[in-house]
Amino acid sequence: MSLFGDGLEAAVQKAFTRPAPKSAGAQMRYLVKQLKSTKAVAQMLRVSQRTVERYVKDQIKKPRPDLAARLEREVKARWQPQIRAKARQQAATTGGIVIDTRARLGYTAPIGSTDQDRIRHLTVALPPRYAARLFEAQEAGAGDQQLREIAAEGLKEVYFQDSGRRAGQLEEVRFTDIEHLEFDL
Repeated sequence: MSLFGDGLEAAVQKAFTRPAPKSAGAQMRYLVKQLKSTKAVAQMLRVSQRTVERYVKDQIKKPRPDLAARLEREVKARWQPQIRAKARQQAATTGGIVIDTRARLGYTAPIGSTDQDRIRHLTVALPPRYAARLFEAQEAGAGDQQLREIAAEGLKEVYFQDSGRRAGQLEEVRFTDIEHLEFDL
């Protein structure tokens, strides 16, 4: 995925009510239950069907690092879909989303203002409409650049313009050189 996509996914995963399965056998059993066949799991993970069956029976306990990463990613992507949907819905309608970032931020403004980019560490609560736009764009398969633009728009409105109380002539916010990015619902 991407920096923004992974950050949004991590924020949603914080809402989980139970931890995802940890052992390889439990993860394989969960995927087989979800996909309804060992063959489908084998194709998804790019391993043989017999290998999946061995993990399900706990004949193999420790996967290769690349397989372990794929396994964990696929399990977390499918874990608690109703809780995931509820957390996204709540953020998009009432709660909003908090963005914590350390990045180079600047803006385009009329001549005579100090609009030079500089590193800033911000923790800003974005309104629900920006959470909704971020999640909708992520579900539509938007890339890092599009998600960054939506976040920059939210930072422009909330941080730079203080919800319309100042800097009304601000045209565009530049959000680059991201050192740290974390979302919270």
